[in-house]
Amino acid sequence: MPHRSRSSSGGHPADTSVEVLAAVFTVRAPVAAPGGVPEVHVLLWQRALDPDAGRWALPGGTVLPDEDVDSSAARQLAAKVDLTRVAHLEQIGVFSDPDRVPDARVVATGFLGLVPLDADPVLPPDTAWHPVSRLPDTALDHGAIVGRAADRLRAKLSYTNIAFALAPAEFTVAELRRIYSAALGHDVDPTNLQRVLTRRGMLAPTGTTAAPGPSGGRPAALHRFTISDLRVTDPFAAFRPPER
Repeated sequence: MPHRSRSSSGGHPADTSVEVLAAVFTVRAPVAAPGGVPEVHVLLWQRALDPDAGRWALPGGTVLPDEDVDSSAARQLAAKVDLTRVAHLEQIGVFSDPDRVPDARVVATGFLGLVPLDADPVLPPDTAWHPVSRLPDTALDHGAIVGRAADRLRAKLSYTNIAFALAPAEFTVAELRRIYSAALGHDVDPTNLQRVLTRRGMLAPTGTTAAPGPSGGRPAALHRFTISDLRVTDPFAAFRPPER
């Protein structure tokens, strides 16, 4: 992070630098309990330099003079994760509190990135997935940016097909339900989920079935998303928690 000198008036630094920060999410079982309930995880790396050296941070960095924020985010993510595994990347907002970085004026553009459930990209030693519900000590305002990204994902799951970027290419309705439940933070009825997505034209059967589970039984039908780019499917829809 470049240091900026203070202005002659004694307030904030005279120069402003621009950075990008990406909250990249995936759905996975807890590391300590591989067979446990899947959760949304975020990709974090451990900072080597001050400010907040040693704390966990979002991948990103300074935007170069010859690039825009989108190409900068893609470039810097490529240093941490195989970009071919990032199925969706979008801006979620600008973070411009004058004091968000000590002794510097740094404006950040935040991004939401999504990696499918079945992807397992190779990560550098200083980088790891962490459950969003139990973040470690994060650097600067990066925890708040993770929260903004999680809110964006929850909202878009209701009125877009954004779950295509979290799901594998083929999946059972039960697997899709676990993805939605993990990202929304509440249980989702699988029958209703299948009905809603099919009505919107977003879900189609593949004509094949999943391998039988350890307990046997009738093989579950496999489905796929019909469109693999972001679409608004129902601007007024919302998946709500089940009534108790």
